[in-house]
Amino acid sequence: MRVIRKKSDYWLTCFFVLVTASLLTSCKSSALYRASVKFPAEDLQEDYRVMRRVLEKQHPALYWYTPKDSMDYFFDRYYGAITDSMTRQQFGYRVLAPLTTKIRCGHTSFSFPSRYNKINKRVAQPSFPLFLRVLPGLASDVDTMVVLSNLNKSDTVLKRGTLVTNINGLSARQLVDTVSQYMPVDGYSTGINYTRLSISFPRYHRDIFGLFSQYQVDYIDSTGVHKTAMVPLYMPADSANARPVREQSRSARPRDMKDPNKSLEIDSAHHLAVMNIHSFAGKNRLRSFYRKSFRKLRKENIPNLVIDLRSNGGGRVDNYTSLARYIKQEPFKVADSVVAVTNWLGNEKKYYTSGLVNSLILFFVSRKENEREYHFRYWERKTFTPRRKNHYSGKVYVLISGPTFSASTLFANAVKGQENVLLVGEEAGGGWHGNSGILIPDIILPNTKMKIRMPLHRIVQYKHVPKDGQGVMPDIFVPPTLENVRKGIDGKMMKVIELIQNGP
Repeated sequence: MRVIRKKSDYWLTCFFVLVTASLLTSCKSSALYRASVKFPAEDLQEDYRVMRRVLEKQHPALYWYTPKDSMDYFFDRYYGAITDSMTRQQFGYRVLAPLTTKIRCGHTSFSFPSRYNKINKRVAQPSFPLFLRVLPGLASDVDTMVVLSNLNKSDTVLKRGTLVTNINGLSARQLVDTVSQYMPVDGYSTGINYTRLSISFPRYHRDIFGLFSQYQVDYIDSTGVHKTAMVPLYMPADSANARPVREQSRSARPRDMKDPNKSLEIDSAHHLAVMNIHSFAGKNRLRSFYRKSFRKLRKENIPNLVIDLRSNGGGRVDNYTSLARYIKQEPFKVADSVVAVTNWLGNEKKYYTSGLVNSLILFFVSRKENEREYHFRYWERKTFTPRRKNHYSGKVYVLISGPTFSASTLFANAVKGQENVLLVGEEAGGGWHGNSGILIPDIILPNTKMKIRMPLHRIVQYKHVPKDGQGVMPDIFVPPTLENVRKGIDGKMMKVIELIQNGP
């Protein structure tokens, strides 16, 4: 007897087969991105050779701070470190991070594949238990560590505000010096590393020093007595269900802000407005925000404006120029030079994210000056004029610190020295002479899929200062202090209010 199946059963079977195949493929793919997966040395060496070839051919500032013979030495040294199979984490922190840090370019760094991060951040990991605020040493040249929070909730000794002097025999300065070998910076402006550590101390300590069942922590108690505690490794009670350890907030942001990246608040009591701009990234609709904000400042006749760029890591150049036009009193340009070493990515474009698109942009915006330089003439020649409508002529205080980077550094340089502008805070992380950026795609290494961030233009700032490796320097230096950290006081904002109250 012939069996006649319904057409719906046929399509249902096909759908089931496709879904099953998709799930099996997805599970297999997910397994390749687990933290425990190791890659043979041959695959790691191939990835390294790809990275080196692309950096040597197309990085615009590879030898800006590190001479070629030194970079050749480091390239060979870290290639020689690949002697056995490694996990992505080992490859990243034993090879890629220390190598890219030697370039001294804050926009050149490694990162894990997005899928790797997504899979491995779902589950809480064992961790060093203390979040610490790391403060740079001043006159004494002794760095300081202060407990912000303790993941081991039962620990009543190492609580918020406790001063830590050593961890496993290493002082704060020794810890900072060691960890800084794995963190990219512009030139020699290392202040940003204190902020990075303060945000993610447990993660950096785990990734660079490894995990220990017990940590020897030397500290000073409330009576001023030096003591030592053996602190256990933080172990989530149920690693399958526990939430990942969250990083500390970058800054104290008002909880009721509609957009955490930008805000304007009027402080009538102190006759000032505070404009927070945490990013110049492209999706923040900043031009509309500027227009509404400066109209409000004009209508309410606000005499003092604070522009807070302390956590602004940069973004689009035109978002910074749009803001500067409301502040600047004279015409200005973005850069004295914007240079790439190629106007086409060639065979290497297959390793780039959006390689063809970036090649086309380079081709159409670049003009050849000599054998090894292609100039982005628009940012060199375009003159920006101050806005007439709602232009701000009151006193401007720009708050800067280590994380003030990239495009926010360009802004700080543009307004620095103007008679009604003061930069308040700490040295910016972005290079004062210049940095690399404009186009910043990732290189995707073929075997591990690890990413290397790759700037394609070298920028020398408009009316640039000498190339000494410094970040933009404040006019008024206000460092963080132990007392302010313990009391939760914003010392830089307090300094601004003091300046306003005391007058010119």
